Amino acid sequence: MIDVFGTLGPACDDETILREMFGSGMTGIRINLSHVMLKDCIDSIDKIHNAAKANGIIPKILIDMQGPELRIGRFKEEIHLQEGAETILGEGGIPVCDEVIEEAEEGDEVLLDDGKILGVVTHTNGGNATLKILRGGMLIQRKSILVKNKNICLEAMTSDDIENLTLADELGITGIMQPFVRSREDLLFVRRALDEQGLKNIRIYAKIENLEGVDNLESFMDLADEMIIARGDLGNSMPLWELPYVQKKISNICNEYGKPFMVVTQMLASMEKSEVPTRAEVSDIYNAVLDGASSVMVTGETAIGRNPVEVIRYLHNTARTACLHK
Repeated sequence: MIDVFGTLGPACDDETILREMFGSGMTGIRINLSHVMLKDCIDSIDKIHNAAKANGIIPKILIDMQGPELRIGRFKEEIHLQEGAETILGEGGIPVCDEVIEEAEEGDEVLLDDGKILGVVTHTNGGNATLKILRGGMLIQRKSILVKNKNICLEAMTSDDIENLTLADELGITGIMQPFVRSREDLLFVRRALDEQGLKNIRIYAKIENLEGVDNLESFMDLADEMIIARGDLGNSMPLWELPYVQKKISNICNEYGKPFMVVTQMLASMEKSEVPTRAEVSDIYNAVLDGASSVMVTGETAIGRNPVEVIRYLHNTARTACLHK
């Protein structure tokens, strides 16, 4: 049977709700460490274990690492970025790493929060860049940032990632989701880090999130236990109408190598607010499973959505139906 993953968040950080989610077909859960440290999640992980045990399930608990993904820094209040307005990246504005400012040039398009917000660089000045907002929205801290057509390279794992690994074994973590895998070297770095912590049994889930990862996929197939077609940032790296082709391409390569793969991002996005999914969403899940996916995952739908239990019920039932019709 296919694995069904939810994502931990305020909407489901409750033992009763988690118990219902496992009872509705969830087999595992993702903990996003982009915003918190693993040591801050101990109480929540206890709830996960207790809720799964009540359903006779040994849960798969995945920690989504920071990795080399570019993210904006930390700030307290959410920022309203209005279409047509200008904002500052860097000193005196939205905090970003130095590499972003160094690479940004006039005319560059900048995507924030998985492309929900779009701006164009109108001016650069040493420690900052001016951004004109073309597609606005509300921005909170630690969301993704991408400068289109710029290859900004960071280390495969951060110091926070390494620190989080020190608690992984005792908390029952079963796998790590490694963001933005670009090359064989990235996964060799991750494997060495796991080995140094004595974590030989932790599975590596390699997130394919840019075209470099797609192009190099076959070169690191043997170093990952499972591939993840992470359609959020992957969709930012190409015209969106090309994403279905690339998803199919990755699926086909994984099937050729006998490598399990997961499909994630906006599988039931409408259910963050709606009681029922769209027909397109259930068709998306169904077809992902028919294409050979071994796992499906939701993110914001269970983390912040109105009805995380119903999300899991639809995800599980649709995936199960697809398995029956294979």
